[in-house]
Amino acid sequence: MDPQHLLGLYDRQLRREARPDGPGCRVEHIDGVVRQTGPEHAWNGVLRSGLDARTADAAVAAQIAHYRAAGLPFEWKLYGHDTPTDLGDRLRAAGFTPEAPETLMVAEADALPDVSVPDGVELREVTDETGVRQVVEVHTRAFGTDSGHLGPRLLEQLAADPTTPPAVVALADGEPVSAARLELTPGTDFAGLWGGGTVEGWRGRGLYRALVTHRARIAAAHGHRYVQVDAADTSRPILRRLGFLTLSTTTPYTYDPRAGHGQDGTNTP
Repeated sequence: MDPQHLLGLYDRQLRREARPDGPGCRVEHIDGVVRQTGPEHAWNGVLRSGLDARTADAAVAAQIAHYRAAGLPFEWKLYGHDTPTDLGDRLRAAGFTPEAPETLMVAEADALPDVSVPDGVELREVTDETGVRQVVEVHTRAFGTDSGHLGPRLLEQLAADPTTPPAVVALADGEPVSAARLELTPGTDFAGLWGGGTVEGWRGRGLYRALVTHRARIAAAHGHRYVQVDAADTSRPILRRLGFLTLSTTTPYTYDPRAGHGQDGTNTP
């Protein structure tokens, strides 16, 4: 678990050699930029850029033009170790809106401890439309935003691989109170843990930790050695206590070319 080795492995497998993460999506490598383009409910944006001060502004303008032609809002996923060092300033100058920075954290999937849930709570892997609706309901209640775009994405994942649950829901006496998504990237060592949310009244009772470790066991069973999280400030201490290491930071920069400028909260993975 050497952080520099893991960061290099992560950059190579999930960024430089990125693969489409859903039906109808394509990944392109163009002029130092790795980007994904797909349906509007998919994640659209720049996964990686190998730029310098000479090439950065032209590359930024080219991505705006690309997604404007597609009529899609998109995200430039900027990591703390990306170059040039002032790329964030250049994105803001071009009209992107930065969201809150997150911390890229990684752990060995089979090394995480078992975490129990409170009495009356059951963790259920999502395998059908009912489970998908429960995930959307939890995210809408937990984050106070319209999470309807998750439904088509999760259903596509189930259709593509019915043997792998795209999410796990915590049910308290049958009511969905917490949920989190899982993305397994075939051919890589990493599985992504995304979107953990718990409704008010059930926070601080260990559901987030239980969902992390449960999804890690699924990932390990499918041959993924590591699980990774883009952690918010509230999640970082919990993950650190579970054994996650910090590798870098990541900041979503969003842009809606339909409006000609950035907007908050668009298509975060």
